[in-house]
Amino acid sequence: MAKLPPLSIGPVTVESPVILAPMTGVTDRPFRTLVKRFGAGLTVTEMIASEAMVRETRQSLQKAAWDPSEEPVSMQLAGCEPRVMAEAAKLNEQRGAAIIDINMGCPVKKIVNGQAGSHLMRDLKLAAQLIDSTVKAVSVPVTLKMRMGWCHESLNAPELARIAEDLGVKLLTVHGRTRNQMYSGTADWAFVAQVKQAVSLPVIVNGDICSPADAREALRQSGADGVMVGRGAYGKPWLLGQVMAELAGGEVAETPSLAAQRDLVLEHYEEMLALYGREHGVGIARKHLGWYTKGLPASAEFRNKVNMIGDAERVLEMLGAFYADQLDRAAGSTTTALDRAA
Repeated sequence: MAKLPPLSIGPVTVESPVILAPMTGVTDRPFRTLVKRFGAGLTVTEMIASEAMVRETRQSLQKAAWDPSEEPVSMQLAGCEPRVMAEAAKLNEQRGAAIIDINMGCPVKKIVNGQAGSHLMRDLKLAAQLIDSTVKAVSVPVTLKMRMGWCHESLNAPELARIAEDLGVKLLTVHGRTRNQMYSGTADWAFVAQVKQAVSLPVIVNGDICSPADAREALRQSGADGVMVGRGAYGKPWLLGQVMAELAGGEVAETPSLAAQRDLVLEHYEEMLALYGREHGVGIARKHLGWYTKGLPASAEFRNKVNMIGDAERVLEMLGAFYADQLDRAAGSTTTALDRAA
């Protein structure tokens, strides 16, 4: 496969078509900043409820904050009222967003019951009104993220894609599952080819991209213009950089050493504490600690213990001790292997 060209999203150029997916409760500013450091063409903020953005709630402003290294910034909005979506898009443009992304793919019950997210794939008339209002409200490009459809009996992503293109959307991302699948089964990368064939816009394939090899295969099956990496980056903020290198035809960077991972985890933890406060940050960071340590020796026991701790300083001590033990184990394994070789 030849090197993929840059993405043109209206006037915005993304040099590498490797994008970090917006994931609520995961891709906050500390995580996105780490991903960008290792390499990503574009990051997208966590999904922000348009009504909360208009009211400028503390949580919505927190989600809308970004690091300068992320620029150009893509802000994702979700909602079901065209007027409110338009107002939220205007506010984010004024705050410096270079791209507004509309969420029509979130399958979570709370969002769907509010007639937002993937519910909109059941109501293309309302979806069109939301898109039209948002595009007309801002001068920056608007993009759209969707699923294949509500269910396998209603795979209407190509139809929604054509509507979006006609209304001025500049890029589409398709997760290769239906809403009813949630995150079960496997992503259907080949289906995304139907969306690609339906429009002249750039199309991004998303779902189950957990390695550079997955990215290549997803592109081969879909014919898409780029990839969006989501859950595959849990505990691996370096993954998108590896995918970028693979798609650029270069040498894929090795996974960071244990010592480098330790430093990364400690830095990430401190950044989360700084963002959320030391009291609340402890609980919010637990899932990340679980993903970082998964698969390492005695990690299940470590997680069981550390998840019961509410004191940030104690957690930092336990992290240091855990990784010290991992490094000792690795050094012992190396020594043993060298002794056997001798």
